[in-house]
Amino acid sequence: MDELYQQYSQIVFQFLYARCHDKELALDLMQETFLRAIESLNSYDKSCKLSTWLCQIAKHLLYQHWSKTNRARLEELDETLESGHDTERHALARVELADVWEKLQSLPSDTRKTVELRVLGGLSYREIGRVLGKSENWARVTFYRAKLILIDEEV
Repeated sequence: MDELYQQYSQIVFQFLYARCHDKELALDLMQETFLRAIESLNSYDKSCKLSTWLCQIAKHLLYQHWSKTNRARLEELDETLESGHDTERHALARVELADVWEKLQSLPSDTRKTVELRVLGGLSYREIGRVLGKSENWARVTFYRAKLILIDEEV
């Protein structure tokens, strides 16, 4: 296992860091990647390179992290709304938040991920394209179209 770590840790770290631009997060997720790999080493079927398999584990861990972070931000927004004093404005904001959340969940997976990565993750269009295996232009157009859907305009 030490040999596996020595050989692939830098590749996994660079893969993660290129996507999240956060050294500490990339290091934490790299460690978690190797723990998960050790736990599921018997499921590695050798249909791809070992480095590819490890990076897939890392990618899924990064998506899980972003998903948890996004949920936490939404809960924080919800708590902020609950602490508001203007009851009417507070009620309207909660309804709007629920509507946007529902519309967001109904979007196709890649479109939803694009919005989440852009708005909640703060990624550039180029980074979103890289994460989703698409072009920067695809990410830009997809985000624009999603934004129109979320604000009830025709695409």
